[in-house]
Amino acid sequence: MDLYETIVIKEVDHVATIILNRPEVHNAFNPNMIEELTTAFKYLGNDQDIRAIILTGAGQSFSAGADLNYMESSKDFSYEENHDDAFRLEQLFHTIYTTPKPIIGKINGAAFGGGVGLICVCDIVIAIKKAKMAFSEVNLGIIPAVISPYVIPKIGYSNTSRFFLTGERFDASKGYEIGLIHEIASDDKELDQKVSEIINHLLISSPQAMSQIKRLIDKNRKTSFNEIRDYCIKEIAKIRTSSEGKEGLNAFLTKSSPKWKLSPWKGDEK
Repeated sequence: MDLYETIVIKEVDHVATIILNRPEVHNAFNPNMIEELTTAFKYLGNDQDIRAIILTGAGQSFSAGADLNYMESSKDFSYEENHDDAFRLEQLFHTIYTTPKPIIGKINGAAFGGGVGLICVCDIVIAIKKAKMAFSEVNLGIIPAVISPYVIPKIGYSNTSRFFLTGERFDASKGYEIGLIHEIASDDKELDQKVSEIINHLLISSPQAMSQIKRLIDKNRKTSFNEIRDYCIKEIAKIRTSSEGKEGLNAFLTKSSPKWKLSPWKGDEK
């Protein structure tokens, strides 16, 4: 894999960790980071050796959203230039959202604007207690348009209305309450521990089933009730006749281990 300037990727025991690596600006986005993240998720999503992806930040913050210098340089963009810029950012969120591997958001600190958008495209989110978050766009005279298709299904219309309109900061406890966060860790050590626990559940799960579960959830979100019923019948029939489906059922009946079941994850100890 090519070396990156704004992110770091570590691969240990079938798990890839993507680290936003601009701690001097609280891991804020710039065009280079947007491009590198998009490329990295596409690459890892197609890597058959990778079972899960962790997304986290270097330093004390997860991500402060758009970089101030980046915003400064874009203030005189034409409509067409702004359109192209927004398109690239949307492609990043859509790439992460559609990545066929489970993505764990390891939220190590503050997240604002697009940084909270990144949280919303993760499948499972563990946040440190001290983390503060805000959809701060309204305070800058802009709107969180690009991230909204991913935020609204995550926290609902009611919570989106409040936090998009006020731009107010909220803590990890409020994030948990509104469905943005699944678990809260008291400190870095517990954050690592909780992420490892989630990873170990994923490493004994069928890779094919996890990928199709992500598609199933997305399909339910976008399809009418009557249409989804037929889709679900076809999908379960399809996976039951697949090699992993047959192996999993046979392993259950014979009290053996399927080939995809991996050893407990050791994190970055290696």
